[in-house]
Amino acid sequence: MIRISAVSYLNTKPFLYGLENSPLREKIFITRDSPAFCAEKLMNNEVDIGLVPVAIMPQLKNPQIVVPYCIGADGKVATVCLFSEVPVEEITTIYLDYQSRTSVELVKILCKEYWKKDIRFAKAFPGYESQIKGSVAGVVIGDRAIHLLERFKYVYDLAETWKQMTGLPFVFAAWVSCTDIDEDFLSEFKSALQFGLENRDKVVEKYAYLDNSKFTVQNYLSNNIQYHLTEDKKEALELFLKKLQPEKSVVYCF
Repeated sequence: MIRISAVSYLNTKPFLYGLENSPLREKIFITRDSPAFCAEKLMNNEVDIGLVPVAIMPQLKNPQIVVPYCIGADGKVATVCLFSEVPVEEITTIYLDYQSRTSVELVKILCKEYWKKDIRFAKAFPGYESQIKGSVAGVVIGDRAIHLLERFKYVYDLAETWKQMTGLPFVFAAWVSCTDIDEDFLSEFKSALQFGLENRDKVVEKYAYLDNSKFTVQNYLSNNIQYHLTEDKKEALELFLKKLQPEKSVVYCF
């Protein structure tokens, strides 16, 4: 039985649909976790494969990206944003989402290299969204960000801002293992994920209740989220990781 940790957010539902509706389901044990908890489980050898925030890869021993799928975006991602009541020029403090690993590193890079602002970063706790007011902003990721798109005057989409800075897409999470996984299993795993992507319409139908004036599940899963780890996304991933830890390289096993 292969142990798998997958992100519990809406953006991962197509992958989960594929894993749960393919013959592979008999060979795996899946847990649904926040990105930060996915990272912890892989770091602690509690799972064999994790859909983990790419920012933790430099901390892992022998990390390998095992399939050519990811959670990425080329421009707006919609659910990884810096929310504020004031423009970025007036922000003094940013709360960093406690469920995140990649986006909190990304916003630090953007503040330093793109907005060129010296900002105080504060550790966030559950309920911190209510503290986003005045010159205090906050990074919020995942499904909790959806309703905030209507609430705040200033919404800075982090993937879109990265694109403006680098000209590249962005990769938030990838399927990573720190051990050798049987090639036959990985072939089945890849097929199951692809099956899920081919049936996104079923996920859209199930979660359409999340739609609001600034967000539709159809557009999100078809356009905002990009699932294929293409060559330009590999380039973007390697650039991001070099900014975190220059001596580390990315290993692909597909």
